Amino acid sequence: MTFYLNALGVICNLGAGKGAVADALFGGDDTRLPSTQGWVPGHALPLGNVELPLPAVPATLADRDNRNNRLLLAAAQEIEADIRAAIARYGHHRIGVVIGTSTTAIEEATHGISAYQRDGAWPADYRYAHQELGAPAEFLAEWLELSGPCFGISTACTSGARALMSAQRMLRLGLCDAVLCGGADTLCRLAINGFFALEATDPERCNPFSQHRHGINIGEAAALFLMTREEAPIQYLGGGASSDAYHMSSPEPQGLGAQQAMRAALQEAGLDIAQIDYINLHGTATEHNDSMESLALAAVLAQDVPCSSTKSLTGHTLGAAGALEAAFCWLALADDRSERRLPPHIWDGVPDPTLPALRFTTPDSRLPAGKPRYVMSNSFAFGGNNASVILGDTA
Repeated sequence: MTFYLNALGVICNLGAGKGAVADALFGGDDTRLPSTQGWVPGHALPLGNVELPLPAVPATLADRDNRNNRLLLAAAQEIEADIRAAIARYGHHRIGVVIGTSTTAIEEATHGISAYQRDGAWPADYRYAHQELGAPAEFLAEWLELSGPCFGISTACTSGARALMSAQRMLRLGLCDAVLCGGADTLCRLAINGFFALEATDPERCNPFSQHRHGINIGEAAALFLMTREEAPIQYLGGGASSDAYHMSSPEPQGLGAQQAMRAALQEAGLDIAQIDYINLHGTATEHNDSMESLALAAVLAQDVPCSSTKSLTGHTLGAAGALEAAFCWLALADDRSERRLPPHIWDGVPDPTLPALRFTTPDSRLPAGKPRYVMSNSFAFGGNNASVILGDTA
């Protein structure tokens, strides 16, 4: 059975919509992570903030109004015509929704809790339901009046990738004829201060896989796919997941869980690693993640595969990252220019001599021409949760 990613809606600090995001992504625009005050007391950090106006939540869903849902709505509105066509074709009850997230509307909740501590009463606009992890999926289902399976996934930074894997399973099992799947996460001081307390943030633009890497930047995004069994140019070929449970916040040093996830994705896709044309790395620019991922790739790769981390352009978008970076792979496959462009690896160009060498992309890197292309996207998370997904085209 074959599965297709028929449509993509996306918004992040690089822009709103596929065209704007693709131009900034493939152009390697590294100006979208400005140093920002006000999130961590006494410190400025580069953040991938979406500064564009966001659509208003319909008045009938006022109780669902928060920034996370507005980001998700912006992504959904880009492909609303495709969604409405799927509803007309299959029926409201045959469309599923699965959205990955890790923060939902925690930022709004933080303001509500602060007001309660100050005033002894909850503010009138406080809604506990905003911070429930299934709330983004429920919002989309309510807006579109869908009655198919609807749930959220929160496996930290693999959430968006795991949503795609769950969507495929629902289609394979015949529970749905189409699934809206992806991820959305919003900047919030709980996550930003948490990573800062872990000494995992870089005060400058992050530097993935560099000898001089010092930690992550954080961003926000929403990426939403329409996945069906209806033929389209871009296929969802498979995914693999594992949980090594090595440590609460540190990955297994040799990347054993990451290896398992990549090999499982290749097996489900029916591909050999030598057929992969590009890998979007998790590449957080932390000491342990980049070391682990380099070692895992060295153990799995059979050839010198072009790869890049895009987090030096967008920051780490947490629960949305797996979906956003799968979207970058989708954009590379869908690029209508000759010899389709690849996201460049933006860093200082100083490799860590203690890590296996990787073949990083440049602004001139292209997918091969004249054959089907296959691309992999890796996502790794706290608790040893690992995911890898593979997309391909037919051109």
